[in-house]
Amino acid sequence: MLAYLNYPSWIKPEIIPGLPIRWYGLMYLVAFAIAYYLLNYQIKQKKLNTQKDIVSDYVTWVIVGVIVGARIFATLVYDTSGRYWTAPWLIFWPFQNGHFTGLAGMSYHGGVIGGTIAAVIFSKIKKMDVLVWGDMLVTSIPLGYTFGRIGNFLNGELYGRVTTAPWGVIFPNAEKFDVNQPWVKDTMNRLNITIANNMDKINLPRHPSQLYEALFEGVILWLLLWFVIPRFVKVRGGLISFYLIGYGFFRFVIEYFREPDVGMDFPIMFGVQNNPNYLFQSLFNFTTGQILCFLMILGGIISYIAFVQVDRKTKK
Repeated sequence: MLAYLNYPSWIKPEIIPGLPIRWYGLMYLVAFAIAYYLLNYQIKQKKLNTQKDIVSDYVTWVIVGVIVGARIFATLVYDTSGRYWTAPWLIFWPFQNGHFTGLAGMSYHGGVIGGTIAAVIFSKIKKMDVLVWGDMLVTSIPLGYTFGRIGNFLNGELYGRVTTAPWGVIFPNAEKFDVNQPWVKDTMNRLNITIANNMDKINLPRHPSQLYEALFEGVILWLLLWFVIPRFVKVRGGLISFYLIGYGFFRFVIEYFREPDVGMDFPIMFGVQNNPNYLFQSLFNFTTGQILCFLMILGGIISYIAFVQVDRKTKK
């Protein structure tokens, strides 16, 4: 019996081979559709009077903000090659090496910033309550986000670190390792992997961290924001704060299992780290993603305190 799982050979990035329609893009369309439906549902439940097409316009602004922010952050912050700084027109160029790839490479944290800016600007223009609409938006996002991470899994990307867990997955496009490295030999022995004498590199099982994120940052966070937290938090903007705290916490933990982005691995290291990206070795080595998640958690706490103060002044 295998001590790991092979990535299903029947999964391909394209929905129909030969056509530029990818599962990744379809999953994001599903994500946006779910967020739109849940936002509409809340508006009806709250019996809010809205102008015609206001919801679709609001969602469109947020989607554009998310895409622009996520792409800019991914290319100008996470990409360390510098190619996008010297050729900024490539940021939104959907072709690579003559092939249509779409906008491959997005940053969640950049998407949050872009989507927030777009939502605030639109709300101000239309004289909508920023916090009320923001609360409804953040409770609509996580369930859709689940499908975005499933799209990453179907794309065979954003996989986790090497693992000996029985649910570890060998992703076909993952980096292969020199079989002569001591940690690689040890991992192979623990998994009972044998290789041919002429093999010098091997692909090892990884944490399916995309699915971890789909579950915790998607389904579980949505359940908390939709059913649990509203029972205790009645402050306008409170759900925005708890979204930041909840997502930041779950993502912070999952970063221990997810392979850090190239060149953005461990800005803060207090523990042993003999091989930087591939094995979990210390709770005290923090990735760039964890630093950003800590800032999200801190921002959520500070914003909640501020929203409580505003709410108290309003009620006086």
